[in-house]
Amino acid sequence: MQNTVTINRVFAFRIKDYAQLTKMRLASLVVFSAAMTFLLGTPYPVDWYKFFWLIFGGFLITGSSNAFNQIMERELDRLMERTSMRPLPDYRMTLTEAYAIALSTGLSGLIILYYFVNPICGVLGTIALFSYVFAYTPLKRVTPFAVFVGAIPGAIPTALGYVAATGQLNHAAFILFALQFFWQFPHFWAIAWVSDDDYKKAGFELLPTKKRDKGSAMQAVIYAMALIPVGVMPYIYHISGIYSMIILTIAAMWFLWKAWMLYKDCTIDAARKLMFASFVYLPVVLIAMVLDRV
Repeated sequence: MQNTVTINRVFAFRIKDYAQLTKMRLASLVVFSAAMTFLLGTPYPVDWYKFFWLIFGGFLITGSSNAFNQIMERELDRLMERTSMRPLPDYRMTLTEAYAIALSTGLSGLIILYYFVNPICGVLGTIALFSYVFAYTPLKRVTPFAVFVGAIPGAIPTALGYVAATGQLNHAAFILFALQFFWQFPHFWAIAWVSDDDYKKAGFELLPTKKRDKGSAMQAVIYAMALIPVGVMPYIYHISGIYSMIILTIAAMWFLWKAWMLYKDCTIDAARKLMFASFVYLPVVLIAMVLDRV
């Protein structure tokens, strides 16, 4: 009996390590975006079979991207307080095991999207995975421009979900891509502002001006401001209705106000409030569009 309890406990810890390696909580937010835009674009009744494979494949690809990221940054993660207890820097997982997880989930996810959803989704998934791992990750220690590069794979899920539903990479998919693309800059810079001291221990300078100043804050304001016209486009192009356009506009103005407060105060507390606002903004606008389909 005691041996069984010990085995179960070890298994539970292992699952927790796998979830931490693949950043399952972050993956959930990414896959949520794809799920919402799938429902936005799908004709009723919903093809739940395709929906399942989209979610499953999306989790695998996102988990693979995160695992490769931690493999490549394992030595740097040991230097930062927020990442030092991850499985690789804490030596709870071997590099071979981490590679096996990253490769198997990535390949499986791409195959699933290509064959069980549609080939365009397979291509988009491939672009997201490779650009995140081989462009964004190595650029993080080189230039703050890495944030722009990383926003591309970060915004692909909204386009991918719509393409999964419609089978077309059209203007609607690009509008949804733009919505998440511009959202990412205030979102990520708020996180970078809060964690700037920790990031610098590993040589990451991800704020636009490489420091907590009004220049970096103004960049967040500019990208938050862009969400106002972008939020009107789903209504103009008949992706969603008038009610969701009102919600998107109000949400963008509220988000902009939080970014402006960061510019005004330039404090960690203001950055933290902007960060939490970003977590609210995206789900609210996606759900609003789904509920207000034209």
